[in-house]
Amino acid sequence: MCWLIFPAALVVFIAVILIRGAAFKPKAQPEVLPGEEVFDKEKSIENLRALIKFKTISHRDSSLEDNDEFEGLIASLPSLYPNVFAKCEFTQLPDRALLFRWKGKSEGEVAVMMAHYDVVPVNEDAWDVPAFEAIVKDGCVWGRGTLDTKVTFNGVLSAADHLIGEGFTPEHDIYFAFSGGEEIHGQGASNIVDYFEENNITPSFVIDEGGAVVENVFPGVKAPCGLIGIAEKGMMDVQYTVRSGGGHASAPKPGAPVDRLSRACIKLIEHPFKVHITPPVAEMFDTLGRHSSFLYRVIFANIKIFLPVLDMLSRKSGGDMNALLRTTVAFTQMQGSSAPNVIPPEASMVSNMRLNPDDDIDSALEYLKKTIGDDKVELSLIYGANPSRISTTESEGWDKISKSVASTWKGALVSPYLMVQCSDSCHWGRISDRVYRFSAMDLTSEERATIHGNNERIRIDCANRAVEFYIRLMKQC
Repeated sequence: MCWLIFPAALVVFIAVILIRGAAFKPKAQPEVLPGEEVFDKEKSIENLRALIKFKTISHRDSSLEDNDEFEGLIASLPSLYPNVFAKCEFTQLPDRALLFRWKGKSEGEVAVMMAHYDVVPVNEDAWDVPAFEAIVKDGCVWGRGTLDTKVTFNGVLSAADHLIGEGFTPEHDIYFAFSGGEEIHGQGASNIVDYFEENNITPSFVIDEGGAVVENVFPGVKAPCGLIGIAEKGMMDVQYTVRSGGGHASAPKPGAPVDRLSRACIKLIEHPFKVHITPPVAEMFDTLGRHSSFLYRVIFANIKIFLPVLDMLSRKSGGDMNALLRTTVAFTQMQGSSAPNVIPPEASMVSNMRLNPDDDIDSALEYLKKTIGDDKVELSLIYGANPSRISTTESEGWDKISKSVASTWKGALVSPYLMVQCSDSCHWGRISDRVYRFSAMDLTSEERATIHGNNERIRIDCANRAVEFYIRLMKQC
């Protein structure tokens, strides 16, 4: 009889996972708000172009920055958004932080809408058009910062300028919080949070850059997905150094610095960090997995059973899914001898790491040391920021943002997710668990690749939808 038990148990097991897959059906999506938003789209695009023309390039070495460009952008805002400056209180805080307060009808339920107006450097020789002339070509505005994030900076202020001009007043205060040093981990956003703490202001929600409306990002899902980050991974830059007596390359000895670093690199690549299904990823799987094809619904309905398979596939393929599931290690810099025939007395390499919410700086460093297993490899932390606080999806703020996404991009599936990049929004975890990360754009994979890259540009209709999104969001505040 025993020989019959295993086949019978296998049949039951398969039946159970198939039944769970069949029962894994979509949940209700957010309400779509009625009506269309009409505003001056040409003015919105001209304002965006005006912002792009300022070369607000931030550098860790401040001597490389052109402060006149930053000051010029700030000085241009009253003429670009006159209604905002006529109605809102404007405060400048240290480290190029800009804060606007649009007073509502009553106290409480404060909303915060964020963006940054600094941009990363440009290799203009590799661009098809000048990077700071805001040229309109092929239905797009071209320029550094169009996507990251002058489009949302303009979207927030254009939406507010329009609504104020229409005579609209929000029910509660809305703050617009902008920083001029996000790309270099500046303190502008942190200074704004300090201001909120010092004045006992608690936001009902905060929205910053993050996910977008994208296609082909989740297995088996054909519909576009509006991804709203409810947390972001931490970041570490780690330097690995090996020292020796050096020597002539004609008589190499075992254990030379580059040899040890190479072995350390290979060990960390072959032994990646452990997979974690953190709450943001679990909510994403539970939301989008239900809209997937049947095979994938079976997998995501039984994720604990299939996690080893998902682990194996993500390790091999890398990319977004792998980044969602674990702390990642990307080796980005190496340095050794200055001559081809000299064994260096010192060699080093650097990795950029993105920390899963279940890891932190201390645990990650311990894992690196244990996995490398070589005391000659010295580890030093260049920069480190732990993962953000995880925000709740059971809040009015989440509902307002979700409705605005669903109403602006009709047919998009709205879902929480884990943001694998870093942003200024991490500072707000000090005072709120209602911090959400959504860049109000619908982007193709090709367009996303231009962020921090060459030929950054945004479609005109996409830039205007950002304004529509913020109009809808502000109307609910």
